[in-house]
Amino acid sequence: DAAHGTIRVGGAMQRWGGRFTGETDERAGDFTRSIEIDAALAADDIAGSIAHVRGLGRAGVLGAAEVDALLAGLEDLATDAEAGRIEWDPTLEDVHMNLEAALETRIGPVARKLHTGRSRNDQVATDLRLWTRRAIDRLDAAILAMERALAGLAEREGEAILPGTTHIQPAQPVLFAHHLLAYVEMLERDRGRFADARRRLNVSPLGSGALAGAGYPLDREATASDLGFDGVTANSMDAVSDRDFVAEVLAAVALTMVHLSRFAEEITWWSNPAFGFVRVADAFSTGSSMMPNKRNPDPAELVRGRAAAAIGALTTMLGILKGLPLAYQRDLQEDKAPLFGAVGVLEASLGVMTGLVDTLSVNAERMRAAADEGFTTATAVADALVGRGVAFRSAHHVVGALVAAAEARGVGLGEITDGDVVAALQSVDDTEAGQLAADAGIGALARAAASVEGALAATDVIGGTAPARVRAALAATRRRLGPG
Repeated sequence: DAAHGTIRVGGAMQRWGGRFTGETDERAGDFTRSIEIDAALAADDIAGSIAHVRGLGRAGVLGAAEVDALLAGLEDLATDAEAGRIEWDPTLEDVHMNLEAALETRIGPVARKLHTGRSRNDQVATDLRLWTRRAIDRLDAAILAMERALAGLAEREGEAILPGTTHIQPAQPVLFAHHLLAYVEMLERDRGRFADARRRLNVSPLGSGALAGAGYPLDREATASDLGFDGVTANSMDAVSDRDFVAEVLAAVALTMVHLSRFAEEITWWSNPAFGFVRVADAFSTGSSMMPNKRNPDPAELVRGRAAAAIGALTTMLGILKGLPLAYQRDLQEDKAPLFGAVGVLEASLGVMTGLVDTLSVNAERMRAAADEGFTTATAVADALVGRGVAFRSAHHVVGALVAAAEARGVGLGEITDGDVVAALQSVDDTEAGQLAADAGIGALARAAASVEGALAATDVIGGTAPARVRAALAATRRRLGPG
């Protein structure tokens, strides 16, 4: 088989079967095996085994020749696993048993010493931490790429003005760059959550045994160092049954997918010709099998849909954990499918959304036209009146009256007359408003405040959408994200 480029594992004897006299029912064997899923842990399992062998050598449990033979066999096995040359045997249940059997076919009976001082319980807990650590590092890079894409779009279209909304209704004008940077803030929090989870998971369970600790004088800290862990777990029972780190990562995955889904939702609306704010590139659009006119932002829609799967994965994991007594229970075999699946969904979603943003076209004229509708500068007019001494509640009432008058005549706030302003000021029981009604320049003041540019300039606070503030925020974002 090796000559044909495939390493067959094989093995009729169950490696835990000494206690049993009967055969495993085929249905039970099919139901309990996990190799189809946990084969993804092969590289991590071999890395853990290499560190474990070195630890057994340091402890004097294995002789130098045994250590050398095991390490050579494991390193060859790692090469074959990476190249996909191992054919997994479902009768051996899982990745651990498959790799141990494969090692024995290469180096002989000395392979049976590999499992000394180790249980599949601490073995899989170690493997899964190693896999998850690598996954977090990939996700961090992918999130960073998405942030850079958003910042790049903000730089390219920094002057575009978008009608900001609340309740899906026109609210206030904002710079498009300001809107994009809001998603950068969300994603930066997501990176922080993954970093926190990585810090907590980066301790080694190896040496915890099945639940009570290894029965050999292993230097757990040295082995942990070999594997790049920051330290070791403090309690063997917790170590083999802890999957908090899986739940934490799934929570971070779910929330990141929710953030991507929110942005995807906006892309689907903005790309509708009724809005016409953006155009998704052909490379990230699909057509209809029936309607020749269609341009569908399907990748964005699928991100929105697959966010549900990520949320479901978190719920699944919490459901698995909620009823488990200490220590390890076979239920924990079910932790990998939701974790592997959700991480894969997020990684793919970040990739496709980064490409979509990098190639997105923006129609600044359509955005600006929409920002001029819906009286989005009304708050700025009220603020201008407050600046002249009118109480905010009175100013709110005055501008509400001005909006009603403008709406009735089919004009914008920038087209209100001096008479409209005077009448509105006189309609409230407010001394300052009454006095301001006599000011000959009050109409010009209100109209100036009602311009989109005036409204943008008025929000001159840290975190506001005033152009100077957005430029500063974008520069700070670029410094934080670094080149790329």
